[in-house]
Amino acid sequence: MSGSSAAPGTAPCRFAHYFAICGIDTDTGLEPDELAGENLEQSPLKRTFKSKVLAHYPENVEWNPFDQDAVNMLCMPKGLSFRTQADQRDPQFHSFIITKEDGSRTYGFVHTFYEEVTSPQICSAMQTLHLMHNAQSATAKNPSSASSSSSSSMDSLASSLDEAEPPTSSSQRAGGYDSSRDTLYVSKAMCLITPMPFMHACRRFLLQLHRAVTSATAPPLPLESYVHNILYEVPLPAPGRSLKFHGVYEPIVCQRPGLGELQLADFPLAEAFSLLGVENLVQVFTCTLLEMQILLYSHDYQRLMTVAEGITTLLFPFQWQHVYVPILPASLLYFLDAPVPYLMGLQSKEGADRSKLELPQEANLCFVDIDNHYIELPEDFPQFPNKAEFIQELSEVLLSFNVSANTGAPPRTRTSPGSAPCTPARERRPVALRQLEDDGRNGNLAGEDLALLQLLQGNPTLERLQALTKRTGVTVARVDALRAGVRAQGSQGPAARTAAEEEELRNAKLNVQLREVFASRFTTMFADYEAFVIQSAPDLESWLTNREQMHNFDKASFLSDQPEPYLPFLSHFIETQMFATFVDNKIMSQWEEKEPLLRVFDGRIDKARLYNVRAPSLRSSSYQRCSILKESAQAIEQRLMKIDHTAIHPHLLDMKIGQGKYEQGFFPKLQADVLNTGPTSNKWSHRTATAQRRKDRHRQQTEHLGLDNDLKEKYMQEARSLGKNLRQPKLSDLSPAVIAQTNWKFVEGLLKECRMKTKRMLVEKMGREAVELGHGEANINGLEENTLIASLCDLLERIWSHGLQVKQGKSALWSHLLHYQAREEKLQQQAESPVSNVPERRKSDCCLAMPSLRVSLTQDMRHIQSMSEIKTDVGRARAWIRLSLEKKLLSQHLKQLLSRHAVTRKLYKRYAFLRSEEEKEQFLFHLLSLNTVDYFCFTSVFTTIMIPYRVIIIPIKKLSNAMTTSNPWVCVSGELRDSGVMQIPKNVLEMTFDCQNLGKLTTVQLGHDNAGLLAKWLVDCVMVRNEITGHTYRFPCGRWLGKGVDDGSLERVLIGELAVPSGEEDSGRGCGTPPLQRSPSQARRISITSLSGRGSKPTSAQIQEAIGEAVINIIKHFHKPEKERGSLTVLLCGENSLVAALEQFFHFGFKAARLFQKTVFVWDFVEKAVAYMESADQMGDLQETVEPLGMTCQSLCRYVNAINSTSRNIGKDGKFQLLVCLGARDRLLPQWLPLLVECPVIPRMYEETALLRDRASVNALIGVLETLHDFPVTLEASLVKGIDL
Repeated sequence: MSGSSAAPGTAPCRFAHYFAICGIDTDTGLEPDELAGENLEQSPLKRTFKSKVLAHYPENVEWNPFDQDAVNMLCMPKGLSFRTQADQRDPQFHSFIITKEDGSRTYGFVHTFYEEVTSPQICSAMQTLHLMHNAQSATAKNPSSASSSSSSSMDSLASSLDEAEPPTSSSQRAGGYDSSRDTLYVSKAMCLITPMPFMHACRRFLLQLHRAVTSATAPPLPLESYVHNILYEVPLPAPGRSLKFHGVYEPIVCQRPGLGELQLADFPLAEAFSLLGVENLVQVFTCTLLEMQILLYSHDYQRLMTVAEGITTLLFPFQWQHVYVPILPASLLYFLDAPVPYLMGLQSKEGADRSKLELPQEANLCFVDIDNHYIELPEDFPQFPNKAEFIQELSEVLLSFNVSANTGAPPRTRTSPGSAPCTPARERRPVALRQLEDDGRNGNLAGEDLALLQLLQGNPTLERLQALTKRTGVTVARVDALRAGVRAQGSQGPAARTAAEEEELRNAKLNVQLREVFASRFTTMFADYEAFVIQSAPDLESWLTNREQMHNFDKASFLSDQPEPYLPFLSHFIETQMFATFVDNKIMSQWEEKEPLLRVFDGRIDKARLYNVRAPSLRSSSYQRCSILKESAQAIEQRLMKIDHTAIHPHLLDMKIGQGKYEQGFFPKLQADVLNTGPTSNKWSHRTATAQRRKDRHRQQTEHLGLDNDLKEKYMQEARSLGKNLRQPKLSDLSPAVIAQTNWKFVEGLLKECRMKTKRMLVEKMGREAVELGHGEANINGLEENTLIASLCDLLERIWSHGLQVKQGKSALWSHLLHYQAREEKLQQQAESPVSNVPERRKSDCCLAMPSLRVSLTQDMRHIQSMSEIKTDVGRARAWIRLSLEKKLLSQHLKQLLSRHAVTRKLYKRYAFLRSEEEKEQFLFHLLSLNTVDYFCFTSVFTTIMIPYRVIIIPIKKLSNAMTTSNPWVCVSGELRDSGVMQIPKNVLEMTFDCQNLGKLTTVQLGHDNAGLLAKWLVDCVMVRNEITGHTYRFPCGRWLGKGVDDGSLERVLIGELAVPSGEEDSGRGCGTPPLQRSPSQARRISITSLSGRGSKPTSAQIQEAIGEAVINIIKHFHKPEKERGSLTVLLCGENSLVAALEQFFHFGFKAARLFQKTVFVWDFVEKAVAYMESADQMGDLQETVEPLGMTCQSLCRYVNAINSTSRNIGKDGKFQLLVCLGARDRLLPQWLPLLVECPVIPRMYEETALLRDRASVNALIGVLETLHDFPVTLEASLVKGIDL
């Protein structure tokens, strides 16, 4: 084996890769750590000084190169710490994690202790710093405001962390450090770096190593023996096996889950649950699943790590895909600026005040204050499905292990490992006995004794005999002696486990049971996920190449298959990166070995299927408890009771005599030559060498078959929407260039994310509109649209908080808008002119007489500010984004906002996304593409706000309204509610009114009271505009209102359509897209109403096609999810509606116009038919008819009479419309038609060619109308007002 690194054969099988020592470098002396937020006002003992990696063994491991900067930063995240004999100097333990660019992780376990400073240079340097500090603080007593506080939120974050230092208690501290009087101590860290998180084992090994250093007597062997042993002679346990190896004083046992079990997680979940409480932890877990920004906050590094690792291990089978830094070193605080989802841990100082902690972005932040057991959640995020039952089940598991399951556990005093309270009793034994045991531990207990004892212990008869002898007072000395000897080695018997081992086993069992409860939730929720994975690529290479364009998961179908209560959560979750990666892994498993988590998850689903046979229970929302808690805990217990493998004992190494001299309290300088090389052979290096050879062969084959691995990795990074290179900041000495490069990656990532999000929103929305026009299948629902818009809001917040310098409130975007608003109002006052320089919308023909609505960013802000329902800045920013999106002004407004360069420069640092000109332009262009589709994301969400509406009535004759003497009224109805009847002032064509949000407008009822001489009114249409969103609706009329004219109607129900602004009007919005086209199906098929309006009569074929089309539209309406159906009234009574088509059917061949007589209407025919039926009934002609037919006759007569006797003056066409609507609602139309056809009145009023007299046409019509019987038709109140049935 070569000198510098271990043989590649031993690669993946070593328990530990490196052992490192960090501390003070006496050669370079005291170096202040500027990056850690240096505060010169603090006493020198409180300041941060740079630490160094003093030594690490081996020099390098080829498969995991040693990262000196990262290890140094994470071993001592706040640098060196100095103490005197008057301070507490308890050792501390913490762990850390290093995430590589490919997502693989390395774990570090650190034991930090204090060592006396022996270097006179360091002591005198500290003395000098103290004298300078005292002199400065004396002069600073005279206050002078020389230093202005920085406005940067990152700087204020650093200073708020420093300020949090509690006042020093000891009077001696006030005098500072005096080298003649005080002993100076400095922190030093021992660190083990391992490929797997065996936290308990590493902690116990380091604890024993530290005990050997501080013990009064030298350890049995030089420290090199123990370090060499763990680096080279202790293997990783094989999957499903346990391993025992030896520390300095005691054996250490660890176990690794089998291939079908949940992956290794050694951090105690019980601690995470008791620190946060069950409900809080479930909420943080939900935020993690939805990829929000999560910031953990605690004074204790190990707590940060325990909560972070706890939450990420609970994600099974998913994996966190973004920035993951459970311990953020002080020098990396700038990374909180990251505009991406992250999970980071920040150390608080004792007594720190959360309110002083100014974070760059809080709009989408979940802040977890671990020490105070409370969390701050982002606004309006969906709850985890079955949350209450889920919390209940978790609480029961915790209680079964006597762990409190309340919502915020009481603060617990920290007893650090190595400090007096938690030293096990075992450690306080007499030295002689301990040495005797150590002798045994080094392998000196005779082998046959061990075998004999195992035989005795395993024999129940002998066990009973022994118990009997004990009770009678006889001792079996030989067995007891054997037992004592073996117990010293760490017994295999459960009864003989130490308290620490019992605690470890209990923790392991609790861990796995809690994780099983979480895993079982996902197994239930995603039991059928495979059915929705779209496998479209023929091979891996083509799949990777086209990854971005491919649709990998059928989201709409998946959601439609889920229980309703799960949808808010699932619709958000399936948009996350972790879900996308999970689906990618599933697709790639066709060509490659399955990813381990996926393999376990798929195995569980298959098992559930065996028991369940795809029962409907998988789809129901009833809660299914985890059924494998006991067996999962048993697997662990069995492994820990029966040790599968014992590692080689530590032994004397071939070292120069006299080196490695023991000096109590000081960690010796270890001999590098013996620690940099492993043993030339041992029994497991062969095992790994063959495995490695197999792997090499497999790799060569895959390289030969298709993609070069580097190229594949490059593709995969491209395929992820945010490359894996953002998993962790570069942990190195940070030059401005490194920070700039990191920020540049963020800018690129944000732009890419914006492109993907806008593209997805467009594709989904256009797909939806295409379906409404009759192409393809629907692939989005309102819930999904809402999810996409919410994620756009989140992206905009992250963009606006990148590189932020000045911030007010929690929303960076709203803060910027407020600065802009203040500046605009100031400029307006200076100009003393209310005229805005924003271009006005020009009038278009469709908005004839409707005054144009001014485009104004500040006006839209005022609308939002006046909404009392919204209480927070984050809420206001989201409402403003939704409003701008609905008005198709988002891109234009943001361009306007960013055009004030002075404001942007004041608020943002140079590297910020918003100051990267080219990226900013592309970003605005992506947002501009959203103008091509219609959103109602403001109107449909803020349903209770007051909205001003403007109504304009457009008469056909210029003087028509000016000359009417009657009193007109109007009532506007929408999908949410109606405005109530409002009187229109006489001779006025325009009015405004305020009303609670009506939703999308559907109908306008327009009428008058027929008073005076000139009580006739010819109305072309009514226009209504929502003055906040600018949506204008046109309600066509084109008929008279008045007695003795037209059909004698005094009120009409007008059906609305959204007026599409013409292209030229839209130019004000900066959108160069062509105007929206009408539905192709409508353009192709000539509109029935327009045909009859133009005087050319539609043919019978066109009429029948129109009826079919109208019925199909109604059926489609009911097949949509309830919340997205829109207005049924339009489909029943609007243009190309059922009523319009049936009117044409009844009109075809109708003898309407009579010479010198008034016009006859279809309603006249219906009245005559009903009069005939009633007279026939009185004469008894109908008594011989079949019973149901008689009933149908009665129902038709009853409905027609009810319509005629209503107090409303709706005219004859209005009455026919009402009859059709009521008939459709009550499923009577197909029964009424034969009655009308059989009526003797028909030949008098219809020609021979009439459709109503053609038996085949009538039967076809009845068949079509019967298809509506499956659907619950409900009628708007404006249609059926005043009808008493």
